[in-house]
Amino acid sequence: MVLSTKLPHQFNHIRTFVNVKVKWVRDPYLDTAVLKEKDLKQTISLKNQLISSPSKSLSVYTASQLKASLNLSTTTAKFIEKYHCVFTQFQPGPGLPPHVKLTPQAFSLHKEEMNVHNSPSNRDDTVQRLARLLMLAGMAKLPLYVIERLKWDMGLPHDYVTTLLADYPDYFDVCVMEDPLFGKDLLALELVSWRKELSVSELEKRMLSLGFNGDKRRHDIAFPIFLPRGFDLEKRVKTWVADWQKLPYVSPYEDAFHLDSSSDQAEKWTVAILHELLSLLVSKKTERENLLCFGECLGMGSRFKKALVHHPGIFYISNKIRTQTVVLREAYRKDFLVNKHPLMGVRYWYINLMNKA
Repeated sequence: MVLSTKLPHQFNHIRTFVNVKVKWVRDPYLDTAVLKEKDLKQTISLKNQLISSPSKSLSVYTASQLKASLNLSTTTAKFIEKYHCVFTQFQPGPGLPPHVKLTPQAFSLHKEEMNVHNSPSNRDDTVQRLARLLMLAGMAKLPLYVIERLKWDMGLPHDYVTTLLADYPDYFDVCVMEDPLFGKDLLALELVSWRKELSVSELEKRMLSLGFNGDKRRHDIAFPIFLPRGFDLEKRVKTWVADWQKLPYVSPYEDAFHLDSSSDQAEKWTVAILHELLSLLVSKKTERENLLCFGECLGMGSRFKKALVHHPGIFYISNKIRTQTVVLREAYRKDFLVNKHPLMGVRYWYINLMNKA
């Protein structure tokens, strides 16, 4: 199903993008989509710490030591107090320090979350998305620290190495690889064998559903573009985008490093990789630094940076909650996900509980 990498010679060396600054325009709906998840990752991370304890609780002092690892913007005590419908303090016994545990409502949500993680359909879906992540750009392995950075957005269980990977030895192997940035040995996740049936991008699937195939599909695939009200590209940029969309589509699962990195065709391949990566995430968004970290491992860090700036109709960069978050525009209608993964349904229940007075 992977497309051929044989492209007309002229596509390898043309660079026509005009050297202009593409205007950034705030999208209030997508900013809201990011803002509504404020403190959600930290809340579920603290919940996982409590559940991992034999008593399903921690002393308030022990919990306070987690501030840095949880990336809290305030003290742990204030965080626990703020989300009092999720966490509650109690005295385990006379003379003992106060402890924190989940409220009954939060514990019930945790069980729902585990039901999603443990369902056979979700496990298969997660394994396939993780395999596809490893296959992007024709690769087969990634350092574990990159997987860790994307773990939340991929919807992996917090203990995925022991509860997921260990059950799929025909898919994955934890190995040692040389760090592509610093040359030192580090742990990596490797795909045991290439899965051709998985190397079909989301855009290709759409074209297949419309009856396109082969070389025709390569030329007819265009990226959906959504621009917010008030956003208007310069005429010469509009012309470039229209011509760029007509270039042959190169699958993000192909090794197309033979293309001139400064060419428009190479940029279309880069956008395809970014588009597919975001499509693999349960919330269709992630921090910009996570994408760049992934890009650095592919040797495409600078290409990722340029592509994100050049294509504001495909990718939106939100500056909310103390970071930059890249959102796949087509995945949202206003501030709502078009297709909601079951895990996102549970996460929205957590958000509702966190916001209760």
